[in-house]
Amino acid sequence: PLTLEEVRMLVELFYLPYHHGALAQELLEHFRWLRANSLSVGVPATAPDACGGTRWRGRAQSFQLLCARACRLHSRFVSTAGRALLYDLHPYLWDIRNMLLAASAFVLWLGCQSITAPILLGRDAEPWARRGGLFGELQALLPVGNSCDLFYHPPPLFPSSQLYLLRPLLPLDKLGHEGGGCSEVSQGLQAQLSHAPALPGRLLGSFLSLSPEYTFVLEDEGGPCGYAAGALHAEGFLQQRDSSWLPAIRHKYPPDLGTGGPALGQDALEEAVLFFHAEPLAVPQPVLRRFPSLVQLGTAPRVLDVGASRSLALCLLSALRANGSRGVFCQVSDADRQQLSFYSKLG
Repeated sequence: PLTLEEVRMLVELFYLPYHHGALAQELLEHFRWLRANSLSVGVPATAPDACGGTRWRGRAQSFQLLCARACRLHSRFVSTAGRALLYDLHPYLWDIRNMLLAASAFVLWLGCQSITAPILLGRDAEPWARRGGLFGELQALLPVGNSCDLFYHPPPLFPSSQLYLLRPLLPLDKLGHEGGGCSEVSQGLQAQLSHAPALPGRLLGSFLSLSPEYTFVLEDEGGPCGYAAGALHAEGFLQQRDSSWLPAIRHKYPPDLGTGGPALGQDALEEAVLFFHAEPLAVPQPVLRRFPSLVQLGTAPRVLDVGASRSLALCLLSALRANGSRGVFCQVSDADRQQLSFYSKLG
């Protein structure tokens, strides 16, 4: 059964709409402070005010631990609560779990020193745009907090106790990608999202090479199970992809690569080679002017909880919005039923 400490956490997360318990108050205070002081993260260790960055990272770690405790509470509650109580309270705890997954990943992203310190945009939303309680206050602190349609989704009919970790791409994840190599994370994603052996880099190669600072990874107990990748300035990204990245990949994987190998996985290999050698469709200028950023998301078939997928989208869109993006678009083949279904479920 739930411990007394876990029940106390549950009460503190949902104390009163505008009066929070100790745990919720601590989460909010950390998140507000981390957002307001994110400019100190990139201060070099040798600078006179380097202690500001150290303090920021210390509070970020405390925030991550609190988020992890709340996510574990969701998992424990699904596993142990009686059926009537579970279906009464699960929608609220599921909402908070999804929000904290996104907020935690966004704070980790703010702490990446390889990115430019973001300019957090904010404007007052209409009162109806956000609900009360901890969920609404956390929503208001994300850069996309006024896009209320991103935050409302019916909970799953069958609650899952699966634990997820959402984080930005780390430097170790990128090892081997320059020049068309493939790290363990990308290999894991490639194998689990493609259903068949295929060339590494087809899903994420261009983003990992040209826009790694806007790439996020979703993990469960089985390893990497989802990704969200974006390019802040899509026009420049697509030009660079077509002029330098694609020619290098085509040289590495010639058109006849898939014709003489073993039968097992051969169709997938040929399909991957053809993918690289097909001319990409040009994006119309009106689209690029109105939606300057490109996004791409995907999860493995085993990720049945749409909340984790929405958290992926939230942290990617927050990162792009924080650096000034006014809108995003994604490119999907009309024959790719899996991706069309994924984006439709995402809303």
